[in-house]
Amino acid sequence: MSRPGPLAGIKVVEFAGIGPGPFCGMLLADMGAEVTLLERAGGTFASQLFGGGRKAVANRGKKSLCIDLKNPEAKALVMQLIGEADVLIEGFRPGVMERLGFGPDTCLELNPRLIYGRMTGWGQSGPLAARAGHDANYAALAGVLDTGRRHGGAPWAPPTLIGDMGGGGLMLAWGIACALIETGRSGQGQVIDAAMCEGAAVLAHGLFNLEALGEWQGKCAIDSSAPFYDVYACADGQWISVCPLEPQFYQTFIKRLGLSEDPDFAGQQYDTTRWPVMKQRLAVIFASSPRAHWEQLFDDTDDCVWPVLSMQDAPMHPHNQARQAFVDIAGVRQPAPAPRFSRTPGSIQSPPPLLGEHTQQRLMDLGLSSEEIARLVALGAVSVA
Repeated sequence: MSRPGPLAGIKVVEFAGIGPGPFCGMLLADMGAEVTLLERAGGTFASQLFGGGRKAVANRGKKSLCIDLKNPEAKALVMQLIGEADVLIEGFRPGVMERLGFGPDTCLELNPRLIYGRMTGWGQSGPLAARAGHDANYAALAGVLDTGRRHGGAPWAPPTLIGDMGGGGLMLAWGIACALIETGRSGQGQVIDAAMCEGAAVLAHGLFNLEALGEWQGKCAIDSSAPFYDVYACADGQWISVCPLEPQFYQTFIKRLGLSEDPDFAGQQYDTTRWPVMKQRLAVIFASSPRAHWEQLFDDTDDCVWPVLSMQDAPMHPHNQARQAFVDIAGVRQPAPAPRFSRTPGSIQSPPPLLGEHTQQRLMDLGLSSEEIARLVALGAVSVA
């Protein structure tokens, strides 16, 4: 029997959305929280983009209650759920929840201990609060997207990771965890205003640090301008990541490549005027053999040389397999819950639900009879799978 996660007993009401909100709910569910997902008939743009039902990884471990938030018959049910919840997650634009009748003032009056998590791109206030945006927009305005450029190239970054997931969903989950601790002491709830733009900036705190020191773009060891912190193409078209940043790792790195006495490399690690020549030569060297050759050459060293794996290959790497870092749920390969706990580990409680799969169960939990549920279905207030 699996042990309960660290958030076991915490009840969460999540209003269905896209991206960071569902990711935040997934993180809480992975850690044992009971997450009731309020979905609307027909699904959302997220279900169209990422696939609904069992393929919606962000909904794993949640219970789906399909409900029409605009139906007068549904409002009392939602308020009942909120009344017994510890956490609420919503990702609408500012003002939408208020117009629906579920604004923070209303909900906190009903449930003073409620932690009301709001997820937006720009925050609940400010000149951009009501404007639309996406991950790259938030990262761009935070000054972070620009740091994702290869030296001298166009700025870009892995999709959804900086603004949506890291700066958004992860920051909101962190805020909720903090608020749960504080509520345990004070007995009072509060509103969390999580803005993806601001969260993206926090993630980049170290880069702002380097910028303040004047060590960025062309003079920085980690912005892709340094030859010893980059990726290189191999003879078979695969890629290798090369990061011997520390001097002791750099020395053994060039030794393995037979470059210890080479004037282009010996004693030149942080001579930025030499970096272009060093990079050109390393590119030729790595292009001379397939990736497997370089993996074998550096397999027993601390030189920080590792293969660039695809999403298909990553789960098959021996280290990831030994750690069981990826799991198969309902036929979908996906990352396992993280981080790991020694005593109350997280776990995937169930596969992603079908739309409305738990409508009947959740309404019966609220004390509704089968006849009352059938009447609500007939009125279009709720739907069942």
